[in-house]
Amino acid sequence: MTGTVYLVGAGPGAPDLLTLRAARLLESADIVFHDALVNPEILALAGKAKMVAVGKRCGKHSTAQAFINKQLIDSARKHDVIVRLKGGDPMLFGRAQEEIDALVGSGVDVEVVPGITAALAASASLKVSLTRRGIARNVAFVTPRIGKAEKAGNWLDTAASADTVVIYMGAGEAAAIANALILQGRPASTPAAMIESASLSDEQWHFGTLAGLAELAGLVGTGPAIIVLGEVLRDRARAGSQLSEWVRKAG
Repeated sequence: MTGTVYLVGAGPGAPDLLTLRAARLLESADIVFHDALVNPEILALAGKAKMVAVGKRCGKHSTAQAFINKQLIDSARKHDVIVRLKGGDPMLFGRAQEEIDALVGSGVDVEVVPGITAALAASASLKVSLTRRGIARNVAFVTPRIGKAEKAGNWLDTAASADTVVIYMGAGEAAAIANALILQGRPASTPAAMIESASLSDEQWHFGTLAGLAELAGLVGTGPAIIVLGEVLRDRARAGSQLSEWVRKAG
């Protein structure tokens, strides 16, 4: 094995939120295996690299993880700099460990380059801290999404009890998530926000409550979206709702 595989975080989408190290690796990459929805401006940084799309999107054809692993291993026999470009941060809901284990098991050198995850980009865009003295001393990142033959885990217990919770890959299951959390004891009046395409010029925010989560999800387009729940949102959600009402009347 002569090459090194770099698991690189592409961040939430905005090219200028890439780390300097990520940008430099893309510029020197021989081949890039990239997720779906990575900003074309980010891909353009890898000007001399062969590009291979290996993204996974709910409801659409996805590249099998075992195939991705094999492609990375094979590429390390042919190239010096191999970039596995993942949306957000590689180590959060990115199946990075499976790729790391496969590469290390085959004697391939691996390095991880962190990226900004969507929860932090959304927090920055909303100007709402996910933690706040006296209101939220903990925050949980969860996803209800499970693969075939996988156990559901205890995401529901975590999401029901955390002061602030960010739910990844949940917009398509918003109604079921809301019902499950309310049954688990989370107040139906818990402030909620749905953030689509965080950090990009077309980002959108929708505010409401846990009880109306399905309605918020219905406002989401085709961009990646995350759900934020918690009291830290109450003032921002109130202001956002007032602004939406003003815009509606003005229109």
